[in-house]
This record gives sequence, structure tokens and C-alpha cells, in this order.
Amino acid sequence: MTQLETAMAILMNTFDTYAASEGSKDSLSKSEVKTLLEKELPGLLKAAKNQDEVDKLLKGLDFNGDSEVDFSEFVVVVAALTCACHDRIVKK
Repeated sequence: MTQLETAMAILMNTFDTYAASEGSKDSLSKSEVKTLLEKELPGLLKAAKNQDEVDKLLKGLDFNGDSEVDFSEFVVVVAALTCACHDRIVKK
């Protein structure tokens, strides 16, 4: 597998691992999202100044308002975070 194929497989496996812990295996509940962020992106939660900010972040991940984060929403967030962390972002 190429590096990009490996990265894509890891992204899919990570989502599937956390989505399978409760409820629908096709989406992440609020608690599943929080667990995923705590374990996979701990620096993101540590950067939050208070729990309200964390709750706002979690709510913001659910673009369609169904109280769950599906794979498409998850990928958009990961892509946005990747762009934010990339050191070659073009400043407009």
C-alpha cells in the first residue's frame, strides 16, 4: 500500500473502531466523538480553556444536526484539522 492508501485505511479503521462502541456502527455519538478526540487528538482537547468550548466543538462536528457524526462529517473535520496544522497553508 502507498502512504496515502495507508493513511486512508487508518482513517477508516479509526472511525469504525469508535463508531462500533455503542449504537449505530455508521456514526459516532457525542460520547464516542469525545472518546475519539481524547484518545486520538489529545492536544486538541487540552488546548480548550473550558468544557463549554469542548461542547461547542463537539456540536460543531455534527453538520446536519442529527446529534451524531457520520463518516463524511468525520472526514471533513479531519481534513480541516489537517489543513490547519499544515505549515504551507496559503494565507489569504
